[in-house]
This record gives sequence, structure tokens and C-alpha cells, in this order.
Amino acid sequence: MHISLDGFVAGPNGEMNWIKVDEEIFDHVGKRIGESDTALYGRATYQMMEGYWPTAGDEPDASKHDIEHSKWYKQAHKIVLSKTLDGAGLTNTTVISDNISDSINEIKQQPGKEILLFGSPTATHSLIQLNLIDGYWLFVNPIILGRGVPLFVDIKDQIKLKLLTTRQFTSGVTGLDYIVDRP
Repeated sequence: MHISLDGFVAGPNGEMNWIKVDEEIFDHVGKRIGESDTALYGRATYQMMEGYWPTAGDEPDASKHDIEHSKWYKQAHKIVLSKTLDGAGLTNTTVISDNISDSINEIKQQPGKEILLFGSPTATHSLIQLNLIDGYWLFVNPIILGRGVPLFVDIKDQIKLKLLTTRQFTSGVTGLDYIVDRP
């Protein structure tokens, strides 16, 4: 997830034009998601992704990133947290509308690779509250927004983390990969 130095994932009106992405970051992300087979989204992010990625790689001017991510997206299992989305007819997609904790824990027990949560601040807030996030893969952008949509809200108990990797990108973005340090 991209965040500002002061911990926001979007500006006050949801704007994300401050996020720095380039081929170096796309290549790094591509390697990591290639090791995963499941994507988790909130409804709004899922609908945005579903409107773009299934055909993005087929466009005549598609970038390397668009081609690779489109291919991965079509193969990945999608999990969507939503109380309003009807899952009927959705290909390779599971909609979870209630019993989030039980449903996610059940999915975690099934064979497969890690589940990556993409964007979706509201879904992220819910998963943090339910203690369902096992790690944080953050891209800290060199900007202080001052206000906006925070990544962390209403944290009741400390969440101890263990740093796995750090990567400095030429754009000034710093990649941080943490796992939750559970007792």
C-alpha cells in the first residue's frame, strides 16, 4: 500500500495523484505479486480494478506492467469485502459480506500462497480491527499530506512488527515489508 510520510493512503477527497510509481516500482511489485495467488479488495477498489485489469494487457499500447499485471489479475482469486456486492456470476471471485474473521481465517487455511490486500482503506481498517493482517507491505512516498485518509485508525492494542526488508527506489519512495510479530 502506498502511504505518505505522515501515514495517509489518500488525500482528503480520495486523491492519489501524489503517489510515485515508475517501472522500477512496477518491476518490484510484479515480482512480489507473482508469488501470490489471491488478491483481497474492498468493494470500491475491486470495482475499479475489475473495470481496468481484465483487458488492460490487451490494449495495443499496453505497458510491460499492464500486460504482466493483467495476466496475473485474470488468474488470481479475488476476495471482496462488501455488504452490497452480489457475488453471483463473478468469475474467480468470492464476496464476503459477514463473518469476515471466520471467512478470512478459513481461506487462510486452504492451500495456496499469501493473500495480498490492494488499496482498500476501509477494508484495511476492518481487517486491522479484527487482527487479520499478518504483514504490511508499504511504499512510503516522500510527501507530507497533512490530512486525508489515514492507514491506521482506532488502533486499540499495539501491533508489534518485525522488519523483513527495506528498499529505496530512485523515485524517493521507500519500500518497507513487515510481518506482524505475534507472541
